[in-house]
Amino acid sequence: MADVSLAPPRPRSTLRIVLSSLLRDKFALAAAVFLTLVLICAIFGPWLLAEQARALNLKGRNMPPFSLEAGWMFILGGDALGRSLLARIVVASQNTLLIAGSAVMLSLVVGGFLGLVAGYRGGWIGAVLLRLADAIMSFPSMLLAVIVLFVFEPGVTNVILVLAISRIPIFMRTVRAEVLELKSRMFVTAARAMGAKTNRILLLHIAPMILPTIINLAALEMAFVMLVESGLSFLGIGIQPPEVTWGLMVADGRNYLGSAWWLAFWPGLAIMLVAMSLNLLTNWLRIVTDPVERWRLETEAR
Repeated sequence: MADVSLAPPRPRSTLRIVLSSLLRDKFALAAAVFLTLVLICAIFGPWLLAEQARALNLKGRNMPPFSLEAGWMFILGGDALGRSLLARIVVASQNTLLIAGSAVMLSLVVGGFLGLVAGYRGGWIGAVLLRLADAIMSFPSMLLAVIVLFVFEPGVTNVILVLAISRIPIFMRTVRAEVLELKSRMFVTAARAMGAKTNRILLLHIAPMILPTIINLAALEMAFVMLVESGLSFLGIGIQPPEVTWGLMVADGRNYLGSAWWLAFWPGLAIMLVAMSLNLLTNWLRIVTDPVERWRLETEAR
């Protein structure tokens, strides 16, 4: 009878390997937990705390933080109209993440599609798309957004569009560079020899190979777009009241920095923590999605 103890160990699933690597990386784990908490606040916060975020309490004007005289909702203090800063930060998370996520997703889809076309087709089509990307990148993102929003009415839709347009060249040039390297691979040549059409090659063979790089780039761009949107709101040409974002809260609190620093500190801290968490999680994603690093993780996990 064969010795059962000599049987080779069963390979672990990819999901378990990824989760174990996340648990070993304490910074990435903390970033993932924090971003999950922020996402939950963005989804359910406006539904649960909308009334508290709008309720005026003149007795609590510029109430200092960690004072529970008006209840636990004022643990972060009150603003110039006596509204709970905690409730407003939670409610503002929805608009902040919605604008950043929508802008990144729109630029990812459009820039990714244009990058696939420019990299695979090449020729005059690729040259025209590259010159268009160079023209957009010649303007700094903040300057381009300031000019467009100064001409047009500031609003959620316009802010999303201008931020998305400014980031399209980043995705397009990244995807084009990946496609130029992948289209000469053997699997693409084999698919072309078997009669696969261009659309099938791009969507089923090349796009999945580029996806890890795009996901990492999108996470980084999410943090950058959040900072740009906050800067626009700080300048007064971003989201306008009665809508609220973290950047707008920082702008409202700048007039009280000498007497009520917490009005700008807490929303600014939220922006910094989300941006830092996205960068930490991106570093972990880069390791997990890299084939060489993933092979090393699988070897260590066995």
